[in-house]
Amino acid sequence: MLKDIRITSIIVQRYLSELEWYLKSDVAIIGAGPAGLTAAYFLAKSGRKVAVFEKKLSIGGGMWGGGMMFNIIVFQEEAREIFAEFEIPHQSHGDGYYSADAVLAVSSLGAKAIRSGAKVFNLLAAEDVLVEGGLRVTGVVLNWTAVQQANLHVDPVAVEASYVIDTTGHDCQVVRFVQEKLKGKLFTETGKIIGERPMWASAGENFLLDHTKEVFPGLYVAGMSAGAVFGGHRMGPVFGGMLLSGRKAAREIDLAL
Repeated sequence: MLKDIRITSIIVQRYLSELEWYLKSDVAIIGAGPAGLTAAYFLAKSGRKVAVFEKKLSIGGGMWGGGMMFNIIVFQEEAREIFAEFEIPHQSHGDGYYSADAVLAVSSLGAKAIRSGAKVFNLLAAEDVLVEGGLRVTGVVLNWTAVQQANLHVDPVAVEASYVIDTTGHDCQVVRFVQEKLKGKLFTETGKIIGERPMWASAGENFLLDHTKEVFPGLYVAGMSAGAVFGGHRMGPVFGGMLLSGRKAAREIDLAL
């Protein structure tokens, strides 16, 4: 066998075997930002079978760029124990504020999540949800990101999960599928996505954690998806709430499983 073909064979065989293994998981997480990676870590650490699907080439969401491409992030005292668990070095700035290198933070989140047993598939985007009798989300429908970007008519594939977590950020894309395609009534005060409010970091951080929860049977929201769905304030480059939100979702789902 030619060496070039052998290399290709290894890639194809391993990728397809791993994809097939994760066609059915305990939890499917859509979006590999800080909340999604944190949730993946804690769920995998508890022995759950976890697949994370990210539409972009890179993981980490907006965390890489810190504030306005100054690649430093800020977090508060409440999240310090999670940063310590991920072995992310940080500096204290008084008044309960800490800073960390954004690139190192994302790298640490990804590495710890994967080493704990979670699997990350990048360049795969959700385009629909699986439902059971229209009453419960039982998985997600995926396609290559490139297919969506090229607007090609290519049928997707489906993956099954006991729970799905929407960590797609401000777009709350998975919840939108439920609202728009399923016409599902969400667990919000209006029964619909309320939408994100203007920036107010302290209010947004507290709101985010309070509203990390099941938004439709089988579907959780965490991170900025929770803020957008329930009408929280935008927080800017403060990331403590993102990690706290991911951990909370993981803990609640772990108990439910």
